[in-house]
Amino acid sequence: CGGLFSNSSGMLQSPFYPGSYPNNADCMWEIQVENNFRVMLTFRDIAMQSHRCRYDYVEVYDGPPHSSPLLGRLCSGSFPTYISSSNMMTVRFHSGSRYTFRGFQAHYSSIPADHNTTLLCLPDYMHAVVSRDYLQSQGYSAQMVTLNDSHCKPRVTSREVIFNIPYNSCGTIREENNDTINYSNMIKVTSSGYIIRRKKNIHLHISCKMLQNTWMQIMYVAEDTIDVNEIQYGRYDMNITFYHSSSFLRQVHDSPYYIDLNQDLYLQAYLHSSDPNLIVFVDTCVASPDRHDFNTLAYDIIKDGCVRDSSYATYYSPYSHLARFKFNAFEFIRRHTLVYLQCELVVCRLGDYSSRCYRGCINRSKRDTSSVEEEAKVVVGPLQLREGDAQSRNTG
Repeated sequence: CGGLFSNSSGMLQSPFYPGSYPNNADCMWEIQVENNFRVMLTFRDIAMQSHRCRYDYVEVYDGPPHSSPLLGRLCSGSFPTYISSSNMMTVRFHSGSRYTFRGFQAHYSSIPADHNTTLLCLPDYMHAVVSRDYLQSQGYSAQMVTLNDSHCKPRVTSREVIFNIPYNSCGTIREENNDTINYSNMIKVTSSGYIIRRKKNIHLHISCKMLQNTWMQIMYVAEDTIDVNEIQYGRYDMNITFYHSSSFLRQVHDSPYYIDLNQDLYLQAYLHSSDPNLIVFVDTCVASPDRHDFNTLAYDIIKDGCVRDSSYATYYSPYSHLARFKFNAFEFIRRHTLVYLQCELVVCRLGDYSSRCYRGCINRSKRDTSSVEEEAKVVVGPLQLREGDAQSRNTG
């Protein structure tokens, strides 16, 4: 019931389809395809209680469910097709408490978007591209394209005008509200002619919005007869690195990383972002011998911000986008000679003391989801016990 789909195509269906779906179900599927592609969703079957779609229904959203327009709500009848305006679409299935039917089945696929303008919200900058063929079709040349801050020049190739716009310079404006951080800028295409202007100026408004669990990217053209919208979704870029000591000067590049029993492990979580007003928090770290399963056989080091291993400790970090910590290898490495580590990191606004990053140990059910934050899971390893320690342990 629900989940995240990231393949280029796939199938969605109500629980137990083609059998009867359960009562009081509420399922949410997020479909996220490649950048600069659209999602096309086609219903192949639908049979529910059809009393104005009041109790049992399927909803299709043009992006995340809480901040995107509703494309349609249906429960019976024809089999429509929906196309998103971005690379993301959300499908929600809801059933009431009285009746049950066969439900629905739908197929999605990705289709190429219009490539006149494209936008990517990368970790350190907005990557905006304008097609020179598009400019020429509107009667403009590449030399007429400038950023709001004219000191930040584009790179012009034979086919494109390319801007790499940092989040913290080149005139980028940062705005906050209750649930998003918005970075915006503007690319101008100015027509020639000082006395008589025969064409309107084109303004490409660029916007990257950080929602609670995704990046939302928007580009649209204003003051022109052609209205172009470019919306993309992405996720944070994070990693975790082992270090040789608590000075955090020398990285560990070995894989697997051979360690001794009782050895202290020093780790640094790093958020790739040019915005200095974000902070990263280590919420959960779990060790497991299976890099694909951190539930069946696992050892909790820290869980929901609550320390589970007495050797876990944090270190001072000179930057808010870094989190440094350590723990001892003894408890989990003595059970398995090869283990992996999965850590769940949370990103919040710096200084937002109501957010997850500032609340420390907390039960997951009591989390406040109203603040801007995003979770990302990072897997590192393997860690392997040195041969000598393995032999001494076996003979002991």
